[in-house]
Amino acid sequence: MASIVDIAGAVRSGELTAVETTRAALDAAELSQPDLNAFTTIDREGALASAARVDEKISRGQSPGPLAGVPIALKDLIDQAGIATTNGAVFETTPASESATVVQRLEEAGAIIIGRTGLHEFAFGFTSENQHFGPVHNPWDLSLSPGGSSGGSASAVAAGVVPAAIGTDTGGSIRVPAALCGVVGLKVTHGRVPLTGTTPLAPSLDTVGPLARSVSDATAIYLAIAGDDAADPWSAPVRVERPGAPRDPSTLFVGVPRQWMEHPVDRVTRDAFRGALDRLASLGATVETVDDPILEITEASANAAAAEVYRVHMERWESDPDRYGSDVGARLRRAQTIGLETAVDAMAWDAGVRHALDRIFGRIDVLAMPTVGSTRKVIGEDDMDIDGERIFHRSVIAQYTWPVNRAGNPALALPIEGDGTPPASLQLIGPRWGESSLLAIGLGLEEAGIVKVEAPPTYVG
Repeated sequence: MASIVDIAGAVRSGELTAVETTRAALDAAELSQPDLNAFTTIDREGALASAARVDEKISRGQSPGPLAGVPIALKDLIDQAGIATTNGAVFETTPASESATVVQRLEEAGAIIIGRTGLHEFAFGFTSENQHFGPVHNPWDLSLSPGGSSGGSASAVAAGVVPAAIGTDTGGSIRVPAALCGVVGLKVTHGRVPLTGTTPLAPSLDTVGPLARSVSDATAIYLAIAGDDAADPWSAPVRVERPGAPRDPSTLFVGVPRQWMEHPVDRVTRDAFRGALDRLASLGATVETVDDPILEITEASANAAAAEVYRVHMERWESDPDRYGSDVGARLRRAQTIGLETAVDAMAWDAGVRHALDRIFGRIDVLAMPTVGSTRKVIGEDDMDIDGERIFHRSVIAQYTWPVNRAGNPALALPIEGDGTPPASLQLIGPRWGESSLLAIGLGLEEAGIVKVEAPPTYVG
């Protein structure tokens, strides 16, 4: 599949029209839908109308925007005017009256939203195995989960339906599916991208960001959607900087948390991660083990997030619990019992980790660890196979991502070379508000061939 820069350039030059790029993506979405179930809605009429407006702008000599004619998929948790936001649930059928801020910014940049992608119900889970809409499938292997909660977005990008999609990340919901589908995912600093018009899961942790087929494409989407929004109380008035040139790996100081091997991680992922670190070192990077508490997340922190989710859902849950799927319902039922002292303990842990990370980033450029312990989660099975041992899936695919949300830092999930199918994923974590430097590092690793996005054999976009 062509890059975002190539697509937008071809549309601006007249080599292609926005209607042509949009129609091709719509056709791919419809063709793949029976296998992948990546979409809850494919909006052919609306997307083609939006594309025609972009072409009309160009014909009038007006600037169509940096994403002119680029087809994008949108997680069905984010409002789009005229279409109901289902949240992967069965509660909402009323079309949204106004688009979310991120949607408005994408459309102002010339992007075309072709449809809304499947997810774990209310984004409260890591598999996208949805009891109401059916499971989303992984284009690398249709028996596998694409991860979640932004599973449809990752599946559509990996299959080559679109060059990029929008997801949300509260505990790993962009990075986990990016890892399981072999694409790039960016979790931003909390407050960097507006949440206005996005259904909350745990507002103190929620973020919106891109999944893409390259770091450069993820960067293009990030630059279109980032920035302060007065309508969002969580938004921060921090300047958005463009990444500079790709960072030369030989100039990097990479810290590896000492505790990374204490979590469930299979041999394929271990070998691929170590191989990526060895490659960095061979290119001149300094790679050292660091004492970092980010992977020492407490039970209180996990429970505090669940309690926050329950507060969001309390009124709906208490009035109509039977309309929730069984897995989400069970988690909400448990969250009802979590007390205030848990939240207080979690706040203390969060503050301690943030201070520790600030000190660590005073001497390193980036933290590196696996994104997930394994990329092979079979649909319908709660446990995952870790070198012959069966381990509950959340303990495998969330333990490296979840603490980053508690700390608030930005992070990139990046596919790397190895024996795995889907490929293993490297997670890079940067300092808070350090997206520009983190993306420049990712671009450097991409240029050096350490980051490599490949198309699944069945779906070559």
